Amino acid sequence: MPFPRPRSTRLTGLLLTGTTVATGLIAVAPAEALTGPEAQAGQHTYAVRLTIGDAANGRACTGSLIDATWVLTAASCFGATPGDAVPAGKPALKTTATLNGGQAVEVTELAPRTDRDLVLARLAAPVTGIAGVKRASAAPAAGAELTAAGFGRTKTEWVPGKLHTGAFTTASADATTLAISGKGTDVLCKGDTGGPLLNSAGELVGVNSRSWQGGCLGTDAAETRTGAVSARVDDLREWIDGYRARVAGWQTETLVQSGSSLYQGIRLPDGSWTGFTDVQSKASNISGIRSATAAGINGDTHVLAISNNGGLFHTIRKEDGTWTGFGNVGDVAGVLGNLTQVSAVSIGNDVHVVAVADGKIFHTMRNGAGEWTIFGNLASAVGPIGTVTAAATAGAGGQLQVTAISGGKAFHTIRNTAGKWSIWGNVAGAANPTGPITAVTMAGTGSDAHIIIATDNGTHQYHAIRKGDGNWETFGDLQGILGTITAKSVAAASVNGELQLAVTAADNKALHTIRHTDRTWNTTSTVDLQGTSGTPGSIAITATWTP
Repeated sequence: MPFPRPRSTRLTGLLLTGTTVATGLIAVAPAEALTGPEAQAGQHTYAVRLTIGDAANGRACTGSLIDATWVLTAASCFGATPGDAVPAGKPALKTTATLNGGQAVEVTELAPRTDRDLVLARLAAPVTGIAGVKRASAAPAAGAELTAAGFGRTKTEWVPGKLHTGAFTTASADATTLAISGKGTDVLCKGDTGGPLLNSAGELVGVNSRSWQGGCLGTDAAETRTGAVSARVDDLREWIDGYRARVAGWQTETLVQSGSSLYQGIRLPDGSWTGFTDVQSKASNISGIRSATAAGINGDTHVLAISNNGGLFHTIRKEDGTWTGFGNVGDVAGVLGNLTQVSAVSIGNDVHVVAVADGKIFHTMRNGAGEWTIFGNLASAVGPIGTVTAAATAGAGGQLQVTAISGGKAFHTIRNTAGKWSIWGNVAGAANPTGPITAVTMAGTGSDAHIIIATDNGTHQYHAIRKGDGNWETFGDLQGILGTITAKSVAAASVNGELQLAVTAADNKALHTIRHTDRTWNTTSTVDLQGTSGTPGSIAITATWTP
């Protein structure tokens, strides 16, 4: 017989919820906590207590912070009655998330799944100082050791004040659920609905949904079963990250070429990263990608990719996360032979593209109406500099700035707002010489243009600035920022007025750091390349803005 809903003047705890299932698991109204021990201080700080409705007739559930804005929990916590579908949008009842440390934040939006007992709950304001739970990328094997956490009822307490944990093992898994068994007397109780289920690495594999509740306070003494069902989350990276990416603010769109394809991920305003998605699976297959660049315009990301067949293609990731199909740039701007590198930057609503092909450097532009100019050889406008091996672009003060590498040296030019080019200038003469340059990137902040180079086969990295008045700050060694690495590719972007730098290294890691306006640098961190396949090669970043 199902447990009744709480009727006291205060929440009696979350009722584990869900529809009646063939196994006979108890189907109850929304639910409160594990009979296992209290969680140790500092553990599972991402766990939140959810209060749904008022104190007299409300419910309580458990959830997990995914990032600063979203909580993942069970959809059944929000149904009017067990089994009811939960509509997307504002919760029907006022819902409050109480975070580690006691801060309470209202939930303003629900984004439910239709195929399992899951919902993402958006917080009214981002939280700070609490990291989201790390998510697993595979379901646990049968017999795997698991840990569940929740604020629900225990053997002796109706409304425990602290998070409890319990030990479980995987009994079986299907496409959407995990059947789990409590070890010893550990069991999920009322109020643990929506709580995290973690593998031995502390990664989220499921969200707790239904339980027999044997041994929980208030359960019939004859009920001794400790089995439960959780909703799988290991296969929902794209669904979760799709909502995470809709958060307002500055985002760092990131492209990593790896293996034979290109992967897109986002650094969000709170500093966390989404996973990475295969661009060809979204924009159309162009027979593999060996290099790419990106330029952001408002919330859209323009991607230029060089296919394994040597063609240049363009696609747009729209602000809503949808992609246009790849279009062949050669059809509208001219075909380039032996294309080896491409760089792009936005100035206003125009995308400027610089390509290295046949050892020469070419420029084209796509305007806001989607019209392309024909590729022009910069040598005819700027002068020859020998065989070009790499190039980078930046927008600074409304002007296009280009750096080209020839003979291991850097040369710089500017296209002004009237479309006129300056002659090449030798960067070493202004910013000091370095070893032979193998990779280069640029980014504009205000009227200044930052240039980052990798030299001596990538073993050294340097940073310099061309100021808006035309003067240069000399190259500074980045070893104290990046550590001792061998860089394969470098990428820079101006995001909210600050310089962001990303690097792929010879140890197959991707690194990221930020240079603030006060000239200090963040500690360099490693980017989680979850979702990518193969060996990381080139990297590109750009800024987008979501209002």
